[in-house]
Amino acid sequence: MNGPGRDGVFEQRLSALINSGRPEILQGGRRGLEKESLRVTRSGRVAQTPHPPALGSALTNEHITTDYSEALIELVTPTFTATWELLQYLLDLHQFVYRHIAEELLWATSMPCRIERDEEIPIARYGRSHIGRMKSVYREGLGLRYGRMMQAISGVHFNYSFPSEFWPAYAAVLGASAAGTEFVSARYFDLLRNYRRHGWLVLYLFGVSPVLCQSFLRGREIALPQLTPGTAFEPYATTLRMSDIGYRNRNQANLSVSVNSLEEYVTDLNRAISTPHPPYAALGVQVDGVYRQLNANLLQIENEYYSFIRPKRVARSGERATQALRRGGVEYVEVRALDVSAFDPVGVNQNTLRFLEAFLALCLLKESRPIGAAEQERLDRNHLEVAHRGREPGLRLWRDGRAVAMRDWARALLDEMAGPCELLDRGDPLRPYAVALEAQRAKVEEPERTPSARMLAELAATGESFAQLALRMSAEHKGYFLDLYPPNEARLAEFAGEARASIARQAAIEAADQGTFEEYLERYFAA
Repeated sequence: MNGPGRDGVFEQRLSALINSGRPEILQGGRRGLEKESLRVTRSGRVAQTPHPPALGSALTNEHITTDYSEALIELVTPTFTATWELLQYLLDLHQFVYRHIAEELLWATSMPCRIERDEEIPIARYGRSHIGRMKSVYREGLGLRYGRMMQAISGVHFNYSFPSEFWPAYAAVLGASAAGTEFVSARYFDLLRNYRRHGWLVLYLFGVSPVLCQSFLRGREIALPQLTPGTAFEPYATTLRMSDIGYRNRNQANLSVSVNSLEEYVTDLNRAISTPHPPYAALGVQVDGVYRQLNANLLQIENEYYSFIRPKRVARSGERATQALRRGGVEYVEVRALDVSAFDPVGVNQNTLRFLEAFLALCLLKESRPIGAAEQERLDRNHLEVAHRGREPGLRLWRDGRAVAMRDWARALLDEMAGPCELLDRGDPLRPYAVALEAQRAKVEEPERTPSARMLAELAATGESFAQLALRMSAEHKGYFLDLYPPNEARLAEFAGEARASIARQAAIEAADQGTFEEYLERYFAA
């Protein structure tokens, strides 16, 4: 490279797409969201009530389910080609949920409410079927290995696939003979490697967890300064959720999963799923006839591997994630680095999603060399530095063997993003992608515009604790959704019908089960 952020390969590819005769070729990608929220009481404690029956079966409802905890609701949208439609659907889901959780609230932030002990976080239950029991045992294992507190953290996941028409055009740009499954998967892995290199920018721009409730640190050897009573913080942090205090836990520090190719990725994950780990074995798999975890291996299943971004394919019934990838290749990517935004009632906004779409295009088009172990270690360090110290004046990150100013690198990446934004904006006089890009430029030039800085400023201005602020905003969000008029009654009726149908589907699964749970697990892991 000729200088910070300059990539001649990227410029050539972008120019070829612009001159391809189809300058709108990037438009029409499919995007979806998964948004997690803790159900809490009016006093701001984790709800101990079961998943509300009116929301359907958490096992089989495609759009309203639970994540780790019975109290951790996960809202899942279908995919859309228009960002506003996606967010409207998520808004409608929130309206439906709020009609059926009585006096409870959805916690407005990623970091959890005040929790005195792990046992206050109820593990999700999915019924008596083998698959339902497996999901609960997996969660028991997560709590045993990492503590339930970490599993109570919420996030927003952005799922994205490039339009199918894009791939033949891109194959022509690269001089490839065909745009089949292997080509598409290899290009998505180009994107994954570059996201590992540049994804720290997402943490800086959209991180909104520079603070947490001091109860989150109970029993851990972590000392953070106090901002307000009951509130721990780091002065320049962007997202403690994505730091080693949150998801980037030390338990997986030595677990290396390559994104140099689909085959290496699947091989590394399968090795982790089949490699015994003595400390986990010491915890026991079955104790007094009760399952404590699915197995004593480095990972129980693929989903236990925490990463900022994952390659994905929709799995068939009973199919593991790695099997689905081997069968059909990469279908889409799941960006998992977004904090729940307390400043947006649905937890995310259009500017964020448009920026992410353009950023993924940048990661796809840029030169993408394989990542070796030494480089991966430094890339991980970059993410941690930005999570902990992203707004620190003069912060420097490691890039191509030397330290560079984070702000200069960010400016260079945003300059490169102008091209993908131009393609995504083609034909739209409002230029929404360019607008989204300019909003992020402002955050780089003025760190006080970042949502993490805004969160700290809000706490400083009100004198509230983190828990008080989050509870207040949660109540405000509930009022917002319940007061929206007119509600989309047709869609709300659709959600109610899906909830009823999902309960029937769970009953059918339970009735169809054969054999023992042990036999079911043996078949699942042998496949």
